[in-house]
Amino acid sequence: MARIDDYKQALALVREELSKKTLEQVADFSGAELLQSSEGEKAFSLHFLKKEIKISWPDLVVSTKQPGGDLSIQQQVLLLHYILGAASTSGSHIAGEWIAFQDIPDGRFYLDAFLKRAKVPLVGAFGTQPEKLIEVATKAYGAVPFDHGDCSVLVKALPLIDVALILWKGDEEFPPEGNVLFDKSISMILSAEDVAWLAGMIVYPLIGMAKP
Repeated sequence: MARIDDYKQALALVREELSKKTLEQVADFSGAELLQSSEGEKAFSLHFLKKEIKISWPDLVVSTKQPGGDLSIQQQVLLLHYILGAASTSGSHIAGEWIAFQDIPDGRFYLDAFLKRAKVPLVGAFGTQPEKLIEVATKAYGAVPFDHGDCSVLVKALPLIDVALILWKGDEEFPPEGNVLFDKSISMILSAEDVAWLAGMIVYPLIGMAKP
């Protein structure tokens, strides 16, 4: 498991890489909005799981004004990795094609982490009450219905990243099953390790909301 020092180092490294880009590059290519205060301070904003995120420029401090919305260092690293990945693609876009986690480059290497952080908890929490997934995902993220499985939703995680949560109801023969799919373009923006973290960041708040 990564230590806090590892995340601090990752944060420093991604800030160094982003400092080589222009503000216009990182904002335009990531789907962010440029901000400038009356005092001339520059920043950009984007939505991450329905939270409005502000990233200052050029120091790249990540923050949100949402109540109880303090961002963990893992979330900060993920968001800056997203910004860097999007800027490095020179303009990615939603592909409209869906892939499983193991289809992402190095996805098979991080598959166990993905299963533990996302798929297994998703099925464990919602497999017997799949309609609850639609209820809480709509409330938490503004998710919309999706056309896979018996119950599924589409989550706009970031401007260029769509994630689908899918459940199949069990019966006398088979237990409930589920999956998390990603728009194919995610492979150009985030590493498999980041995608595994992102999937967990989506699923775990939903599990908390679903508890009595």
